[in-house]
Amino acid sequence: MKLSRIALAGGVAASTVLLIAGPAAAHVSVQPVGEAAKGGYATLNFKVPNERDQASTVKLEVNFPADHPLSSVTPQAVPGWKIKIDKSKLDKPLEVHGRKITEAVSKVTWTAEDSEIAPGFFQQFPVSVGALPEDADQLVFKAIQTYDNKEVVRWIEEPTEGGEEPDSPAPVLKLTAAADDHHGGGAADDAKEGDDHKAADTAASTKETSAAASSSSSDTTARTLGIIGIVIGVAGVAFGVLAGRRRSA
Repeated sequence: MKLSRIALAGGVAASTVLLIAGPAAAHVSVQPVGEAAKGGYATLNFKVPNERDQASTVKLEVNFPADHPLSSVTPQAVPGWKIKIDKSKLDKPLEVHGRKITEAVSKVTWTAEDSEIAPGFFQQFPVSVGALPEDADQLVFKAIQTYDNKEVVRWIEEPTEGGEEPDSPAPVLKLTAAADDHHGGGAADDAKEGDDHKAADTAASTKETSAAASSSSSDTTARTLGIIGIVIGVAGVAFGVLAGRRRSA
């Protein structure tokens, strides 16, 4: 009986943890595909869960950070959703590959056309972005989620370092240390490419050496056969001459 009570108490405690942790984790978030390295490019997934039992999500607005504007923002098409991109003028132009960028994407909006996020489901909205700032450790994307019952949830509260998570936290992208190659290559790929070239050159050289050896061997064999043929021919002529003299005698 005592063990049963302990098990029941444990089960109630576990259920309480799940009930508390569940809603806290169900908010709009952003995650990179792989790493989001400073100064590089990355694909981000904005994950949108549906938190309501009697309503569906029909709209998502993601605001891009104005303090660290991104020169390139390209959303991926999501079946059943219309995409709208808003841009704004920059107070300070960006220098990208030798040219000036005077405006940047300030907001991307996805609106359901013949699709929606139903209760109990989530949807991911991919976006390719870059170049990520080199002077920041994270980027904050404030998001607004709209349901088909006209309810609007604003995920715009910025978390504080060491503080508790706010009730409606904004999606935060953590940036990693800058890579050797901002576009995803790096020294390892260059070394591998060099090794591949060396291997190819070695193989070609070996092939040429083998071909030369084979050609030399063929020439030597041909010469030997030619000499043998000449010797046989001379011997045949001599034999014929001797045979003729014997008949004459």
